[in-house]
Amino acid sequence: MAWEQGGRHGLDERILRAVSRGTEAVALHYNEKPMHGFRYAVDGDVVVGFDTLRPVAPTGLDPWRLGPYMRPLGLTAGQAAGPHAVLALAENAFGLRVTPAGDGERRWGGSLRPLPA
Repeated sequence: MAWEQGGRHGLDERILRAVSRGTEAVALHYNEKPMHGFRYAVDGDVVVGFDTLRPVAPTGLDPWRLGPYMRPLGLTAGQAAGPHAVLALAENAFGLRVTPAGDGERRWGGSLRPLPA
C-alpha cells in the first residue's frame, strides 16, 4: 500500500500497471471537486476503474469483478456514488482500513489484506 498526498499519480494507468506487475494494486483518489477515483489492477492490467464525477460506469478488463462489493454500496451502473462509497468499497473488498495518526505519528496509515478467493 502506498499513500500519496497531493497528487494523482496512483490513478495514472501507466504507473498502476507498473506497480501491479506480479501483484495487485488499489488506488483511491479524492479531490476538492469533490471527486473520488478508484482503480484496481492485477499483474499489470487495470481490471476495474471509475470515478464519481459522473454516474458509475466502471471500465477495465473486468469492470464488474467487484460487483458483489459495489452493489450494496449503491455503486451501480448509471447511479451517482454516495460520498463515502469508494472508501467503503476499498474497506469491504480489500480490507483496507485507514486509521488516524497515533501518538507521535505525522501521517495516517492503513493496512491491506488480499481479496478472498
